[in-house]
Amino acid sequence: MDSDRQMWHIWAQRLHRWGVQGLAATLLESFGPLTVLGAQAVYLCQPLLNQLFPEDQTDALANVLEDSVETRRFVEFLREAASN
Repeated sequence: MDSDRQMWHIWAQRLHRWGVQGLAATLLESFGPLTVLGAQAVYLCQPLLNQLFPEDQTDALANVLEDSVETRRFVEFLREAASN
């Protein structure tokens, strides 16, 4: 879990740079239980995603999406980062 949370800073910076940090937080919040399906999509697409992003980041993303508590915490983290 802690290693996954270390990725949050990287993700937040990337989302901020792309201008979609707030949108990402809203979508994660809105999709609620469907984020588990997102985790499965990450696992399914992992060979492709690993060509674009480091494997530890795709693993961490799938872990966050699988756990609703972690997803909520990540949303809170994104919203706090956006307000700073």
